Amino acid sequence: MSEIVWTPSQARIDETAYACFARDLGFDPSDYAGLHAWSVADLGRFWSHLWDVAGVIGDKGDVAFAPDSAHWMTGARFFPEARINFAENMMRLDGDAIAVIETDEAGHRREVTAATLRAEVARVAQGLRDAGVTEGDRVATVLPNRLESLVTMLATSAVGAVWTSCSPDFGTAAILDRIGQVEPKVFFAGTQVLYGGKTLDLTGRMSEIATQLAHLTTVVQVGDGALSANVPVVGYGDFGAAADLTFTRVPFDAPAFVLYTSGTTGKPKAIVHRTGGPTLNLMKEHLLHSDMRKGDRFMWYTNTAWMMYHWLVGAMSCGTTIVLYDGAPVLKAGDGLDGSPLWKVVERENLTHLGISPKYLATLSSAGFVPNANYDTSSLRWMLAAGSPMAPWQYDWMYDNVQAKGGDMGFASISGGTELLGCFLIGCPALPLRKGTLTAKGLGMAVQVLDDRGVGVIGRDGELTCTEPFPSMPRTFWGEGGDQRYHDAYFADRAEIWTHGDRATLNPDGSAVIHGRSDFTLNPGGVRIGTADIYNVCDGFAELDDCVVFGRPLADDPTDEEIVLCLKMAEGQAATADLAKSIRTALRTACSPRHVPAAIYVVADVPYTINGKRVEGAAKAMATGGEVKNQASLANAGCLQEYATLGQKAAL
Repeated sequence: MSEIVWTPSQARIDETAYACFARDLGFDPSDYAGLHAWSVADLGRFWSHLWDVAGVIGDKGDVAFAPDSAHWMTGARFFPEARINFAENMMRLDGDAIAVIETDEAGHRREVTAATLRAEVARVAQGLRDAGVTEGDRVATVLPNRLESLVTMLATSAVGAVWTSCSPDFGTAAILDRIGQVEPKVFFAGTQVLYGGKTLDLTGRMSEIATQLAHLTTVVQVGDGALSANVPVVGYGDFGAAADLTFTRVPFDAPAFVLYTSGTTGKPKAIVHRTGGPTLNLMKEHLLHSDMRKGDRFMWYTNTAWMMYHWLVGAMSCGTTIVLYDGAPVLKAGDGLDGSPLWKVVERENLTHLGISPKYLATLSSAGFVPNANYDTSSLRWMLAAGSPMAPWQYDWMYDNVQAKGGDMGFASISGGTELLGCFLIGCPALPLRKGTLTAKGLGMAVQVLDDRGVGVIGRDGELTCTEPFPSMPRTFWGEGGDQRYHDAYFADRAEIWTHGDRATLNPDGSAVIHGRSDFTLNPGGVRIGTADIYNVCDGFAELDDCVVFGRPLADDPTDEEIVLCLKMAEGQAATADLAKSIRTALRTACSPRHVPAAIYVVADVPYTINGKRVEGAAKAMATGGEVKNQASLANAGCLQEYATLGQKAAL
């Protein structure tokens, strides 16, 4: 088994909501396996008890779970009689309590009391009602991670409408490919964005988008400039009027959010999420799994398009103050990098919870930046990471360089996705943390790893699946044929079993390892290899800034493939034959001879989606003579041309 790097004390366990929840149900908090097994065996009682313990605001009804024997996953319903409102459940604080803190890379700071937030949400909700927005109508935003975005989300929910968002760093085509699908009635458009020390004017881009959204009735401009549209344009401060804050409770399954897939293989899929399921699941993940409490302070570095934005907002249901950060997490400074922005916030705001990505930690490590040597991190009770698998070495780095000296910081690597607005694999405040692993399966989530026979396996890799219904499953995909496209995406491979698209291993101790996306699993010599295993090794080389790996068909046997590794060198570093040899040796030692790349190339950049996910498929398509269908979904599509000519370069 993996080495234990942190163990919670019994006193720390006893003060968690998780421990109280377990004991209420007759379980010892240390018996997570038993509690989890019960939570997926008695779905109705588990989710009903969670509703009560979390203090969900709404009309619960008498039925918690209504199974459908003919359509076990897709036909099941949770709380079919319930009525609920997402915003009502998030806005737990009142009066002078600090609900939100807004900050950015330049050091701007604003505290927002619960009373001020409630007044702002009431005003904007009244503006939406005056604009004709009713239950089920769509409200779209392209805003930075500041107060206005949060207000629009909560106000849209308050009136029972559907909120959808793109980040301002998306291009015109990428935004229209997404929010253009859902025909919004009102569009909130940000005209400026701060990033990397520069303020960018987006007025022209927002005007172009506004004129191409055919069903708009109103555009609300956030920021300066002269935005033009075919419908009335109202300044954010002039939108709406003072009003009482009221919440329209809608059926549990009524749509609340539309989120989008990356879209690298075609037009992004618009995933329609229900109201009740994500509300309840987010409350579970924050209260029980993440040990969030009233008075805690939580920041996740995210943009407004990623599902982690919704996850951040979900912490408000615990009475936790959320911190909204706008801008770059790392800045250029002279001839190096300045890793201080987020850690200044940790120290100034006494954050109890901080969420980041493994890539961010790797950047800090490569830059030689040591957070706990420069800033007071003693307030951090939990660190969390998502976006890609954490490499084993990063666990040691984090505890050496982030945890305050003599501290007691827990950590959770979490994995789920846009498709479920939550996690399949997550932390647990009563369990030890093992290096290189995700701690546990989420309560109420019947996670299994199935092999090629469709049999659940432990200690061997396979397909990550969920075999029982869960309330935050999507309602459908937006548009014509949405139900069928939703079915094809997650249930085509295995009837009425959710197949997530990740390769994973469940360990005997209940922890798990994610090996990478199934679509891009390497298969040299017929042996499946997860890309994450290779990235974990390469991340340990300070000479590398980034890398991407993919399979290339063998010239003499197109049914087999070889591994190609492309390296983006760190500034001032050169690729040498000795470096290539060291990488191959490390992969052979840490993984297996099958993981050793046949060809290593140096590239100028690695393709990423706008949401910051590495795109092996785009690199492979270009390197093997294919095409990338939707380059608007990439943040740096210009780098792809180099991959089309890899075969003409000498490999290391």
